[in-house]
Amino acid sequence: MSVEQHKAKIDFKAKQQEFAAFIRNPDRNPAPDDVAPERMSMYRELFFNNVESFLSSNFPVLKSLLSQENWLTLARDFYSEHRSNTPYFSEIPEEFLDYLQNERQGSDDLPFMLELAHYEWVEMALAIAKEEAPATIASEMNLGPLPLFLSPLAWLLAYRFPVHQISTDFIPYEPPEAPSFLIVYRTPDDNVKFMQITPSTYRLLEIVQNTPGINAESCLTQLAGELQASDTQLVIDQGLKTLRELADKSIIYSD
Repeated sequence: MSVEQHKAKIDFKAKQQEFAAFIRNPDRNPAPDDVAPERMSMYRELFFNNVESFLSSNFPVLKSLLSQENWLTLARDFYSEHRSNTPYFSEIPEEFLDYLQNERQGSDDLPFMLELAHYEWVEMALAIAKEEAPATIASEMNLGPLPLFLSPLAWLLAYRFPVHQISTDFIPYEPPEAPSFLIVYRTPDDNVKFMQITPSTYRLLEIVQNTPGINAESCLTQLAGELQASDTQLVIDQGLKTLRELADKSIIYSD
């Protein structure tokens, strides 16, 4: 590469950075002096509108809880302040979560904003996940001795706020005493579904997740011990019914 080519490459990169800085935040960065102001304005709105539209489609509940002004302010703050690590539009929602968790400084934000956004992101993330849902365990099979695994398309979720119930008609400003435990999963026919579960079922699935291949009876015996149950066999019997329901939904599987 000649000196002239190297200099041209540097100049082009600098021009790109100048262009991007103005597009991202015109209040803090000057517009390139060799581009017409009306063209830069068009570029600025086009880029922002694309990002805002993607956020709107992936976080519809969150958007519905904010005024149009507050929603656009949130979207513009993300757009101008967050430095994304991906060029892919499909990963913008995950970047938005990173922004909410690590950069957002809105003192008047809804207290459940991050949890609600995560809950909404999960549906999209599972819908496009490349893994395939496992085959359902046949209903006639005895689950007790089978090695169990949590489906890679089944995610355990725990939130301080009941995010699955939040809407324009229900906006909690204080978390309830008990957290909400959920399982979100993708079925073999590629439908994403959510299910609220009890703390004991959540722990049961945690054991399966943390000890892949554990058999059902061992898993339930461990759970009974953690619960300090007076009747271990009762926990096993009830737990097998729960595991069967989860197996029928392809949430757990056996190899």
